[in-house]
Amino acid sequence: MNPHFPAFKRLITNPVLFKFFIFQKLSAAFWAGLSIAHFDEKTCVVRVKYSWFSQNPFRSIYFAVEAMAAEMSAGMLAFGQVYKRNPAVSMLVEKVEANFTKKATGVVLFTCEDGLAFQAAVDEALGNKTGSKLVSKSIGRNADGIQVAEFTFTWTFKAKNNI
Repeated sequence: MNPHFPAFKRLITNPVLFKFFIFQKLSAAFWAGLSIAHFDEKTCVVRVKYSWFSQNPFRSIYFAVEAMAAEMSAGMLAFGQVYKRNPAVSMLVEKVEANFTKKATGVVLFTCEDGLAFQAAVDEALGNKTGSKLVSKSIGRNADGIQVAEFTFTWTFKAKNNI
């Protein structure tokens, strides 16, 4: 595991520092009102709420806001593994697939449980010149626990000294 992961966790789980972090790094997520509901080395849960800013004309959460929340649930786990690494590790989303199964209204929680896989992928990228890839999944569920969307992200990692 990244020795700096605990420091990243403190940053992400502090509501004030998190708001500053996303305002600086992910400003669209700030304006959409995304927040972290849970974060540890294995799982990240991102909360998004139907609001004036996140709506579409069909009275549900705009698909792009759902995608942002889903990516954040996986991306925070990835970022926690590359945070302050030496050598630095680049990360990039290479591919996104989505399946929308129900209208997203109210509060939706997007959960990614691939934290250990991100840790292994970053460790692999640090150990070779070609980098590594990881396919991760984020599931969005409404307040009743019903799945509203499923996103699959293909992430790439590469140690910057090997570029």
